[in-house]
Amino acid sequence: MIQNDQELAVTRERISYFLDLLARLRVSSRPEELPFVTSGYRAEVERMQREVLDYLTRPAQATAKAG
Repeated sequence: MIQNDQELAVTRERISYFLDLLARLRVSSRPEELPFVTSGYRAEVERMQREVLDYLTRPAQATAKAG
């Protein structure tokens, strides 16, 4: 769970990195391999995006006290 704006920034950078990786894998992998090669990265991106949305939709006072 993201606790502060610094962790938010790091998580957003990780999401960007994994999305770039997925884009490269989409081009470099054989079509029949693609679901297997990308499934773990996709799951991680989805998990991190949920964390980002959870953090951004909490009141700022709640996030300031937690950090």
